[in-house]
Amino acid sequence: MTSQPTLFDEASARLPLFDTLPEDVIERLAAAGFGRGLLTAAIRARLRKAGFLDMGMLARATPTALMAVRKIGPVRVDAIRIHVLGELARLVPGARAMHDKDTTDRRRLDRLRSMPAEWLPFGAAVLERLGPSGPTWADFALMRRVEAGRMLGIVAADLDEIVSALARVLMPSQPHIRSASASQEDDAAQDARARQERAEELRERDREWDEAAPARGGR
Repeated sequence: MTSQPTLFDEASARLPLFDTLPEDVIERLAAAGFGRGLLTAAIRARLRKAGFLDMGMLARATPTALMAVRKIGPVRVDAIRIHVLGELARLVPGARAMHDKDTTDRRRLDRLRSMPAEWLPFGAAVLERLGPSGPTWADFALMRRVEAGRMLGIVAADLDEIVSALARVLMPSQPHIRSASASQEDDAAQDARARQERAEELRERDREWDEAAPARGGR
């Protein structure tokens, strides 16, 4: 039987696969497209159709957003994470150790451990029951819904709010892309054309690599 996710697992599904990546690294990932060997051509096409055009976008994607793409579930999300991590390790020395899933989870939990429970969206009665030396955010995050509901005496909607609060405090700040201007509509149209051209370029690159793969294997 599959174990139930913790509240931390639920919150992590709303966070990017990778955080704290510098903008120049994201740009280098994007320049590589999907790289070689990412899942199948059909899955890559589905990712592009959903707006994920390259590894830079995948690195910033959340598991929830990726699993909204047809035919992508937790196993394929893990495969995407591993694939992007491999490219990161090639680009940045030490990236594998710093950005693998276990290290990322530990970093996020360490952040939660520094936050007292009274900052969580609990009612006064729950906070009084917990006391001044009650659990930290990390303690709650590592509970499953049944455990947290039983301990706190709260309903599912309150647990949803806790998960949302966990995700909010762990969400990395997003870099500023560019300022708005009076020509926003023109800019949006140009961006759309650029995305379409890039998607076509990346599809062509994938086709070339897929066609070359049997020849390499037959040598």
